[in-house]
Amino acid sequence: MFYRQALARMWRPKTFDDVVGQDHILQVLKNSFTLKRIHHAYLFSGMHGIGKTSIARLMVKSLNCQKGITISPCKICDNCLQIEKGNFIDFIEVDAASRAKIEDIRELLENVQYMPIKGRFKIYLIDEVHMLSRYSFNTLLNVLEEPPEYVKFFFATTDLQKIPITVLSRCLLFYLRALLIDQILEKLKLILSHENIIFEDRALYLLSCESKGSMRDALSLTDQAVALGNGVITTEIVQNMFGFIDKRYSLSLIESTIFGDIKNVILQLDQYYNLGLNWESLLVDMISLLHHISFIQLSCNTFLEKEYFYTQYLSSRLNKIASYINIKDVQCYYQILLQTRKELPYAPSYRIGIEMSLFKIFMHSANKKV
Repeated sequence: MFYRQALARMWRPKTFDDVVGQDHILQVLKNSFTLKRIHHAYLFSGMHGIGKTSIARLMVKSLNCQKGITISPCKICDNCLQIEKGNFIDFIEVDAASRAKIEDIRELLENVQYMPIKGRFKIYLIDEVHMLSRYSFNTLLNVLEEPPEYVKFFFATTDLQKIPITVLSRCLLFYLRALLIDQILEKLKLILSHENIIFEDRALYLLSCESKGSMRDALSLTDQAVALGNGVITTEIVQNMFGFIDKRYSLSLIESTIFGDIKNVILQLDQYYNLGLNWESLLVDMISLLHHISFIQLSCNTFLEKEYFYTQYLSSRLNKIASYINIKDVQCYYQILLQTRKELPYAPSYRIGIEMSLFKIFMHSANKKV
C-alpha cells in the first residue's frame, strides 16, 4: 500500500533556488563556484529546521555531478540520483549525537587516505557536530589540518559555542538565519497549492507563527493540520490544534475592564473557566491586544492591515478602545499584565492571578474617571 511522504521530506530543497531565506549564504557559495575557490571544510550553524544539512547535501551534488563542478547540478546523472537517495558511496553522512565516541570517529575517518571510488570528491557530513567528545574533536582535527585534495568536510550544528576554536578556525563558518513569518507563509502557500490542499490564509499564518522560524517545523505542523482537518486546513482546526483562543474572548475582557463593567468581567471569566481553556494563553492574548492598541494610537494602522487575526469588526473595536484611553494608560495596563504573567505561577490559581490583575486595571481606570 502506498503512503505519501511527510511534507518536510517531499519538499526538501532539490536546488539552491529552493532554499528559503538564506540568500546571504547562497550568494557566497555561488561566487565560490564561479571563482573555482572551494574550501575543504564548511560549518553551517543555526537553529533546527532552517536548511543546514539541506545546503550541505546540495553542495555534495554540486561537487560530484557528472557534468562537472557546478552550482546547478543536473539532478539526472547517476551521482546526483544516488546522492538524492542517500546511497552514494563517496558521501558519508553521520549524526554526531549517536556517534560521538572517539572510536566512532576513528572508524569514520580511517578511509580518508583512500581515493573516492565513484565521485570526484569523498565528502563527510557530520550533523550536530558539537556533540562530539573532546578526544573525538582532537582526532578530527588531525585530519582537518591538511586533508587530501579529494576530501571535503561539511559540519552542521545548533550549538556553535561547544565547538573548539581550533576546529572553527579551519572551517568556513556560515550562520543561517531563522526564517521570517512571511517567508514561511509564502512557502506554505506554494506547497499546499501544489498539493491541492485547501487552506485558509489565517490558518497558515498561525502555523507560520508557531514554527518559530523553522521551515521543517512549519511543514510538520502543516502535516498535522492536514490530518486533523481531513485534507482541509481551516483557522478553527489550527486554533484547536494549538489550544489557541478566539480573540473575541480576550478583547471582550479588555473592553469590559477598561469600560468599567466589572460584573461582565467576572461573568466572562466564569464562562472561560467552564470552557476549560488555557489561562496563560488568555493573558498572552490580552498583552498582544494592548500592543496593537498602542500601535493604533501611534498612527501605525498599517501594522493591523498585515495581521490575519483581525477582521474588520475586531479592528473597529480596537480603534474604539484606542480612542477611549490615553497612550500612558495603555503602557500601564501592558506592564500590569506583563508582570502578572511573570507572577502567575505564584498565584493560588491562574484564574485568581488574572482576576486580580484585571481588578487592578479596573481600579486604575475608575480612578482616572474620578
